[in-house]
Amino acid sequence: MIVKMTNKDDDFYTYMGKFFGSRIIQTETKDRIYDDNNKEWYIYLNQNNKPCAFVSVCDTVIKNIYSISNDYLKELLLFIMKKIVVSPSIVTKIYEDIYIQCGFHINTLDNYKHFIMIRGEG
Repeated sequence: MIVKMTNKDDDFYTYMGKFFGSRIIQTETKDRIYDDNNKEWYIYLNQNNKPCAFVSVCDTVIKNIYSISNDYLKELLLFIMKKIVVSPSIVTKIYEDIYIQCGFHINTLDNYKHFIMIRGEG
């Protein structure tokens, strides 16, 4: 199940609290996850109601991405692409294969080792 939340929702920190400040996630993604007020979060919950993947979006720009499984992330990104046209977004490079499978356009960034730019159809 995919849910959409903000940090104002009652259960937001129940689902997402453990991800903020996680050195494990930061080491894996080379990105820090912050609970900024202007972000909307698309969260993939498994059958046990545990978050398995998430994508944060501000307006139409993707800000953060994390997943414990490529399958969860692929489903989540395809869901988001049905909802919004993703503007150019600088995101972690580790999921590059999934971005391509989902139909994102990819641009490498000369000054960034661990990040790439993606954009949706539009």
